[in-house]
Amino acid sequence: MSFADLGVPATLIDILDKQGITTPTPIQAATLPDSLAGRDVLGRGRTGSGKTYAFLLPLVARLDAAKLPAMPRKPRALILAPTRELVGQIHAALKPMADATGLSTVVVYGGVSQGPQVTALKKGVDIVIACPGRLEDLMQQKHADLSAVETTILDEADHMADLGFLPGVRRIMDKTPQDGQRLLFSATLDKAIDVLVKRFLTNPVTHEADSAQSPVSTMAHHVLHVSRDQRVPILVDLTSAPGRTVVFTRTKHGAKALARQLNKSGVPSVDLHGNLSQNARTRNMEMFHSGKATTLVATDIAARGIHVDDVALVIHADPPTEHKAYLHRSGRTARAGAEGTVITLMTDEQVRDVRDLTRLAGIKPTTTRVHGSDHPMLVQLAPGERSTPGGLVPDVAPSGGGGGRSTGANAQRKRARSQGQTNGQSRRGNPTSYTSETPSGGSTGGGQRRRSGGGQGAPAGGPGGGGGRRRSGGGRGRSGGAGAAGGAGGGGRSHSAAGFSSR
Repeated sequence: MSFADLGVPATLIDILDKQGITTPTPIQAATLPDSLAGRDVLGRGRTGSGKTYAFLLPLVARLDAAKLPAMPRKPRALILAPTRELVGQIHAALKPMADATGLSTVVVYGGVSQGPQVTALKKGVDIVIACPGRLEDLMQQKHADLSAVETTILDEADHMADLGFLPGVRRIMDKTPQDGQRLLFSATLDKAIDVLVKRFLTNPVTHEADSAQSPVSTMAHHVLHVSRDQRVPILVDLTSAPGRTVVFTRTKHGAKALARQLNKSGVPSVDLHGNLSQNARTRNMEMFHSGKATTLVATDIAARGIHVDDVALVIHADPPTEHKAYLHRSGRTARAGAEGTVITLMTDEQVRDVRDLTRLAGIKPTTTRVHGSDHPMLVQLAPGERSTPGGLVPDVAPSGGGGGRSTGANAQRKRARSQGQTNGQSRRGNPTSYTSETPSGGSTGGGQRRRSGGGQGAPAGGPGGGGGRRRSGGGRGRSGGAGAAGGAGGGGRSHSAAGFSSR
């Protein structure tokens, strides 16, 4: 079945064709006839199933057909998403269609100055893509009025529930017209989502495709049973293979520490977690998108916001605590029918937890005992020539520059909590530029190791980094000529979160 068969307007089909999107995914084929007809829709599909276009296509088609002018402070459509990254990626997918149809858009989220968002709303926009917190702030300040919203969309509703956003979502949706169209998309359905459906959707049509409880057929799952002291060398080996890799840790501190260790070992890496400023998050994602950073180290909170094509490998450096998080993390690879590999590192004390985790996730992984970074299974899972061209090192700019000061209620509360903690301490500026760092122990060429399987080395150098302060102490040295800085300096400060140390 084609998009034309589903009723998608020719203008939008042409835009999809230019992006190489010619065949609807199962969730799109299931929901588009009803959503294009104006019905309320509840769509359930796993991460990477194509939900974004499933709600963007009917939204743009409806607004374009009406040909109404944008009104100051009164958007005609609202899309709510849980994270800033997801808001940005929805906007990126929407922009070509909005440009072609003359629709105006604005993204609304915290962590940045609200000034440009307020200016756009005052001028008048057709579509607002927002995180709930900042949007509520703007509504309370009378900068946004939802009384003219024709279509409201909730994306990743289950993740908003996990983050505790549903009270704010309910308050926002109460301000939208009851007779408007509502589309709710979620990877999983639970009691919290059911409450939203019963309260806000009118006679919804429910469609389920590629359920989050159903493992993806193109995704291979492996568990590597490792000793604690071998985790970092094994991670260095896997991430130094060709292609993009996403590594997940359980904590923000662990993500920062692991990204630092990978960079010290010559693997260009950036981190993504809640402690980064919006400018740093955007910059790091751009470095990962461009390939200047080949590895992204992220936390669970950031998992839903990552949408990068051609991620061949996802590694759970810390196994998640529950199976839904495992499925959402793993969904960063094998997207839209592509193939991908998911690896979980498991220590002796994690055996029972990982066994229960995979059982609840409905997968049967291949488990292998791996004693070191030279185990042949590693090259089978991540084939190709290992390359450690040099890590990414932030050049810290003087404080006082950068983006605007956030004036929202959430930002004010955070500043109030932190007041007094920073008294007597110098402020650090955001890193604004980056240089590549060749691992000590030789030239870039000395940091490469030939492994069976062929392939090209990962691209070298470039901007990126996690925005953290460099600590002495060096990363763990790799045996076998990985070119890592092994135990440099004696003043390194230990980072034990999530089991990773920068010593």
